[in-house]
Amino acid sequence: MATDHAPPPPPADVTPLRILLPQVLPALVVGVAASLLLLGIEALADQLQDVLWHDLPGALGIGDYSSLWIISMLTASGIAVGLVIWKVPGHAGPDPASLGLGGAPLAPGVVPSLLLAATLTLAGGVSLGPENPIIEANIALAYWVGRKVAPAVPGAFWVGLASAATIGALFGTPVAAALVISEALVGQPGRGSLWDRLFAPLVAAGAGSMTTQLLADPTFDMGLPPLTDPGWGDLLAALVIASAAAVFGLAACYLFPYLHAAFGRLRHPMLMLPVGGLVLGLLGAVGGQLTLFKGLDEVKELSSSVGSWSSGELAKMAVIKLLALLVAASCGFRGGRIFPAVFIGAAFGLLAQALVPEVPPAVAVSSGVLGVLLATTRQGWISLFVAAVVASSPSMLALLCLASLPAWLIVTGRPQLELDAQGKSLH
Repeated sequence: MATDHAPPPPPADVTPLRILLPQVLPALVVGVAASLLLLGIEALADQLQDVLWHDLPGALGIGDYSSLWIISMLTASGIAVGLVIWKVPGHAGPDPASLGLGGAPLAPGVVPSLLLAATLTLAGGVSLGPENPIIEANIALAYWVGRKVAPAVPGAFWVGLASAATIGALFGTPVAAALVISEALVGQPGRGSLWDRLFAPLVAAGAGSMTTQLLADPTFDMGLPPLTDPGWGDLLAALVIASAAAVFGLAACYLFPYLHAAFGRLRHPMLMLPVGGLVLGLLGAVGGQLTLFKGLDEVKELSSSVGSWSSGELAKMAVIKLLALLVAASCGFRGGRIFPAVFIGAAFGLLAQALVPEVPPAVAVSSGVLGVLLATTRQGWISLFVAAVVASSPSMLALLCLASLPAWLIVTGRPQLELDAQGKSLH
């Protein structure tokens, strides 16, 4: 995220009202535009996915999700994305292994290749979500247009608007954006109160989330039975599951630099991506249909059948999805890690619930999601927010807040699922 989201310090005699009101229109425009770009890319990816995974195998007389088709499609996706990175101007941006949510603006010429690579990644069944490429694209476009239209406004202002707008659009609510931006602003210099500095990003996030709500139906609700009267046993279960899930997710962070280095030895995108796609295809053939794609629709299907999965099946899906996320992030596919991490956490939580049926599904799933997200994103507020939304039960919030504390002690200061320019883990 950008280090400062506010415009330049105002003169002492200028009231906050005169500073904040002119920010409303650009924030609204950026918010709507960011949501439309996200929805457009997702719609295009969905259409392509239907062709690749339903129409084409049907025309060829092959099962939609047969092992042969899964391996073929993931390998083909690696070839397609490799060609984009190799030949298309902009080369789909820098290595995603060294990027988090947001960051410095890319050149606008990079955006078409980045969005093309992200679309192919989403449609091809790769275990990555849309969040990182879409945020990067929206930041690049907002920064470029903003500097053209209002060159006196600092570039960080446009970066903040685009980041907040995209996060609001992704989660269908400005609350997620407010939490992330508040976390980013802690300790950063800036004039005015926190809400003065949050004002324009929240307008952008609100516009982005409302646009998404009007045109689509974003939801993380898994349809789990709500927990209405949590007790001490539920708190103990949340503490244990979130901590165990954090350890499970942390294993991926330790493996990440080694796997990234292994793919890096192939040196060329037309080797790295096809080999990565082949490995993903083999993992998908073992893990099955639910371990493919970004994971949001799949995790709803997983959670809608609580009790019908054996502990062995759930363990297999959690491990396969974790490995698939690692491979996809290591070999150069363009995509984000939040959505597949939600699937991993849900599968881990359901595994715990299968082993100890007395644990309510809402406690198990939301605690698993919390622990894995804390480990893989190191975004405390986002992790807590998504876990709470997954539970869809207000009474779970207190349990999750408490469960996040030991889980955070486990992950803080440990390697992250993000590398520096030298390929070493961030801590």
